[in-house]
Amino acid sequence: LQEDLEEKLFGQHVASRVILKAVTGFMNSENPKKPLVLSLHGWTGTGKNFAQLQQWIKGNVTNCPRSMFIFDEMDKMHPGLIDGIKPYLDFYERLDGVSYRQAIFIFLSNAGGEEIVHVALDFWTSGREREEIELKDLEMALSLSVFNNKNSEYQAHVMVNKNLVDFFVPFLPLEFKHVVQCGLAEMAAKGLTPDAAVVDHMARDMNYFPKDERVFSMQGCK
Repeated sequence: LQEDLEEKLFGQHVASRVILKAVTGFMNSENPKKPLVLSLHGWTGTGKNFAQLQQWIKGNVTNCPRSMFIFDEMDKMHPGLIDGIKPYLDFYERLDGVSYRQAIFIFLSNAGGEEIVHVALDFWTSGREREEIELKDLEMALSLSVFNNKNSEYQAHVMVNKNLVDFFVPFLPLEFKHVVQCGLAEMAAKGLTPDAAVVDHMARDMNYFPKDERVFSMQGCK
Protein backbone atom coordinates (compact mmCIF):
# COMPACT_ATOMS: atom_id res chain seq x y z
CA LEU A 1 0.00 0.00 0.00
CA GLN A 2 2.78 2.43 0.90
CA GLU A 3 4.46 1.80 -2.45
CA ASP A 4 1.21 2.37 -4.33
CA LEU A 5 0.54 5.61 -2.47
CA GLU A 6 4.05 6.87 -3.20
CA GLU A 7 3.83 5.97 -6.89
CA LYS A 8 0.24 6.95 -7.67
CA LEU A 9 -0.88 9.61 -5.20
CA PHE A 10 0.89 12.89 -5.82
CA GLY A 11 0.98 15.94 -3.58
CA GLN A 12 -1.05 14.30 -0.82
CA HIS A 13 1.35 13.70 2.03
CA VAL A 14 -1.35 14.30 4.67
CA ALA A 15 -3.88 11.95 3.06
CA SER A 16 -1.22 9.30 2.41
CA ARG A 17 -0.19 9.18 6.06
CA VAL A 18 -3.76 8.91 7.33
CA ILE A 19 -4.76 6.27 4.76
CA LEU A 20 -1.64 4.18 5.32
CA LYS A 21 -2.12 4.23 9.09
CA ALA A 22 -5.83 3.45 8.85
CA VAL A 23 -5.71 0.66 6.29
CA THR A 24 -2.56 -1.01 7.64
CA GLY A 25 -3.94 -1.08 11.16
CA PHE A 26 -7.29 -2.40 9.96
CA MET A 27 -5.81 -5.13 7.75
CA ASN A 28 -3.55 -6.30 10.58
CA SER A 29 -6.53 -6.75 12.89
CA GLU A 30 -7.77 -10.34 12.85
CA ASN A 31 -11.13 -9.50 14.37
CA PRO A 32 -12.19 -5.86 13.77
CA LYS A 33 -15.29 -4.74 15.65
CA LYS A 34 -16.67 -2.81 12.65
CA PRO A 35 -15.83 -2.05 9.03
CA LEU A 36 -13.18 0.55 8.31
CA VAL A 37 -14.88 3.77 7.20
CA LEU A 38 -12.84 6.55 5.59
CA SER A 39 -14.31 9.90 4.60
CA LEU A 40 -12.16 11.61 1.94
CA HIS A 41 -12.66 15.33 1.46
CA GLY A 42 -11.57 17.44 -1.49
CA TRP A 43 -12.99 18.56 -4.79
CA THR A 44 -15.91 17.03 -6.62
CA GLY A 45 -16.20 13.50 -8.05
CA THR A 46 -18.76 11.87 -10.33
CA GLY A 47 -21.65 10.36 -8.30
CA LYS A 48 -23.22 6.87 -8.12
CA ASN A 49 -26.53 5.17 -8.76
CA PHE A 50 -28.12 3.82 -5.59
CA ALA A 51 -31.11 1.90 -7.00
CA GLN A 52 -29.84 -1.55 -5.93
CA LEU A 53 -27.24 -0.42 -3.45
CA GLN A 54 -28.01 -2.64 -0.47
CA GLN A 55 -28.23 -5.86 -2.51
CA TRP A 56 -25.01 -4.91 -4.28
CA ILE A 57 -23.18 -4.45 -0.97
CA LYS A 58 -24.52 -7.71 0.43
CA GLY A 59 -23.59 -9.66 -2.70
CA ASN A 60 -20.03 -8.37 -2.73
CA VAL A 61 -19.33 -8.98 0.94
CA THR A 62 -20.85 -12.47 0.75
CA ASN A 63 -18.31 -13.33 -1.96
CA CYS A 64 -15.34 -11.59 -0.37
CA PRO A 65 -15.33 -10.26 3.22
CA ARG A 66 -12.41 -7.92 2.41
CA SER A 67 -14.44 -6.01 -0.19
CA MET A 68 -13.98 -2.27 -0.65
CA PHE A 69 -16.83 0.10 -1.51
CA ILE A 70 -16.35 3.64 -2.77
CA PHE A 71 -19.18 6.20 -2.81
CA ASP A 72 -18.70 9.48 -4.65
CA GLU A 73 -20.17 12.91 -3.77
CA MET A 74 -21.62 11.77 -0.46
CA ASP A 75 -22.46 15.36 0.46
CA LYS A 76 -24.94 15.51 -2.44
CA MET A 77 -26.54 12.11 -2.05
CA HIS A 78 -30.19 11.45 -1.31
CA PRO A 79 -30.81 10.89 2.42
CA GLY A 80 -32.41 7.53 1.66
CA LEU A 81 -29.14 6.27 0.24
CA ILE A 82 -27.15 7.38 3.27
CA ASP A 83 -29.66 5.79 5.64
CA GLY A 84 -29.42 2.61 3.57
CA ILE A 85 -25.66 2.45 3.99
CA LYS A 86 -25.47 3.21 7.71
CA PRO A 87 -26.32 -0.28 9.06
CA TYR A 88 -23.33 -1.74 7.21
CA LEU A 89 -20.97 0.71 8.92
CA ASP A 90 -21.99 -0.06 12.48
CA PHE A 91 -20.81 -2.49 15.14
CA TYR A 92 -23.20 -5.31 14.18
CA GLU A 93 -21.66 -8.77 14.24
CA ARG A 94 -23.90 -9.82 11.33
CA LEU A 95 -26.68 -8.40 9.17
CA ASP A 96 -28.97 -10.97 7.56
CA GLY A 97 -26.34 -13.60 8.27
CA VAL A 98 -23.49 -11.64 6.67
CA SER A 99 -20.57 -10.03 8.53
CA TYR A 100 -19.37 -6.69 7.18
CA ARG A 101 -16.67 -6.15 9.79
CA GLN A 102 -13.78 -6.80 7.38
CA ALA A 103 -15.11 -4.55 4.62
CA ILE A 104 -13.74 -1.09 3.84
CA PHE A 105 -16.07 1.79 2.99
CA ILE A 106 -14.68 4.96 1.42
CA PHE A 107 -16.81 8.09 1.09
CA LEU A 108 -15.72 10.82 -1.32
CA SER A 109 -17.01 14.31 -0.65
CA ASN A 110 -16.25 17.81 -1.88
CA ALA A 111 -17.56 19.17 1.43
CA GLY A 112 -14.74 21.13 2.97
CA GLY A 113 -12.88 21.35 -0.34
CA GLU A 114 -12.82 25.14 -0.46
CA GLU A 115 -11.67 25.41 3.13
CA ILE A 116 -8.84 22.96 2.46
CA VAL A 117 -7.80 25.10 -0.50
CA HIS A 118 -7.77 28.20 1.70
CA VAL A 119 -5.39 26.52 4.14
CA ALA A 120 -3.06 25.43 1.33
CA LEU A 121 -3.17 28.91 -0.20
CA ASP A 122 -2.41 30.54 3.16
CA PHE A 123 0.69 28.37 3.50
CA TRP A 124 1.81 29.25 -0.03
CA THR A 125 1.15 32.98 0.48
CA SER A 126 3.19 33.01 3.69
CA GLY A 127 6.11 31.32 1.93
CA ARG A 128 5.78 28.05 3.83
CA GLU A 129 6.39 24.65 2.23
CA ARG A 130 3.41 22.54 1.27
CA GLU A 131 4.93 19.62 3.16
CA GLU A 132 4.68 21.66 6.36
CA ILE A 133 0.90 21.31 6.26
CA GLU A 134 -0.22 18.81 8.88
CA LEU A 135 -3.52 17.10 9.57
CA LYS A 136 -4.14 19.39 12.54
CA ASP A 137 -3.95 22.41 10.20
CA LEU A 138 -6.83 21.01 8.15
CA GLU A 139 -9.01 19.54 10.88
CA MET A 140 -10.44 22.92 11.87
CA ALA A 141 -11.32 23.68 8.24
CA LEU A 142 -13.13 20.35 7.96
CA SER A 143 -14.86 20.88 11.28
CA LEU A 144 -16.24 24.29 10.31
CA SER A 145 -17.36 23.33 6.80
CA VAL A 146 -18.56 19.76 7.30
CA PHE A 147 -19.64 19.16 10.88
CA ASN A 148 -21.26 22.59 11.25
CA ASN A 149 -22.98 22.58 7.84
CA LYS A 150 -26.61 22.03 8.78
CA ASN A 151 -27.65 22.10 5.10
CA SER A 152 -25.60 19.04 4.22
CA GLU A 153 -27.41 15.69 4.04
CA TYR A 154 -24.02 14.09 4.67
CA GLN A 155 -23.69 16.01 7.92
CA ALA A 156 -27.26 15.31 8.96
CA HIS A 157 -27.14 11.57 8.33
CA VAL A 158 -23.52 10.51 8.72
CA MET A 159 -21.60 13.19 10.58
CA VAL A 160 -24.10 13.22 13.41
CA ASN A 161 -23.02 9.59 13.92
CA LYS A 162 -19.33 10.40 14.04
CA ASN A 163 -18.47 7.07 15.59
CA LEU A 164 -19.33 5.39 12.27
CA VAL A 165 -16.56 7.23 10.39
CA ASP A 166 -13.10 6.20 11.56
CA PHE A 167 -10.94 8.72 9.69
CA PHE A 168 -11.61 11.99 7.88
CA VAL A 169 -8.96 12.40 5.17
CA PRO A 170 -8.29 15.85 3.62
CA PHE A 171 -6.92 16.08 0.06
CA LEU A 172 -4.92 19.15 -0.92
CA PRO A 173 -5.27 20.98 -4.26
CA LEU A 174 -2.61 19.97 -6.80
CA GLU A 175 0.17 22.21 -8.05
CA PHE A 176 1.69 22.21 -11.56
CA LYS A 177 4.42 19.75 -10.61
CA HIS A 178 1.85 17.27 -9.33
CA VAL A 179 -0.14 17.50 -12.56
CA VAL A 180 3.06 16.70 -14.46
CA GLN A 181 3.70 13.70 -12.20
CA CYS A 182 0.15 12.49 -12.82
CA GLY A 183 0.58 12.83 -16.57
CA LEU A 184 3.84 10.90 -16.64
CA ALA A 185 2.36 8.14 -14.47
CA GLU A 186 -0.71 7.91 -16.71
CA MET A 187 1.44 7.51 -19.83
CA ALA A 188 3.43 4.75 -18.16
CA ALA A 189 0.24 3.02 -17.00
CA LYS A 190 -1.00 2.94 -20.60
CA GLY A 191 2.21 1.35 -21.82
CA LEU A 192 3.52 4.54 -23.41
CA THR A 193 7.00 5.97 -23.00
CA PRO A 194 6.62 8.93 -20.62
CA ASP A 195 7.36 12.13 -22.53
CA ALA A 196 8.12 15.06 -20.22
CA ALA A 197 7.76 17.64 -23.01
CA VAL A 198 4.28 16.41 -23.98
CA VAL A 199 3.10 16.24 -20.37
CA ASP A 200 4.58 19.65 -19.58
CA HIS A 201 2.69 21.17 -22.53
CA MET A 202 -0.53 19.49 -21.44
CA ALA A 203 -0.11 20.66 -17.86
CA ARG A 204 0.51 24.26 -18.91
CA ASP A 205 -2.72 24.29 -20.93
CA MET A 206 -4.80 23.51 -17.86
CA ASN A 207 -6.52 26.13 -15.73
CA TYR A 208 -4.95 27.26 -12.46
CA PHE A 209 -5.85 29.63 -9.66
CA PRO A 210 -5.42 32.24 -8.33
CA LYS A 211 -5.58 33.65 -11.85
CA ASP A 212 -2.35 35.63 -11.74
CA GLU A 213 -0.20 33.31 -9.63
CA ARG A 214 -1.52 30.03 -11.18
CA VAL A 215 -0.68 27.98 -8.10
CA PHE A 216 -3.31 25.21 -7.99
CA SER A 217 -4.94 23.19 -10.77
CA MET A 218 -8.69 23.74 -11.04
CA GLN A 219 -9.25 20.25 -12.49
CA GLY A 220 -6.74 18.34 -10.39
CA CYS A 221 -5.23 15.67 -12.64
CA LYS A 222 -8.28 15.35 -14.89
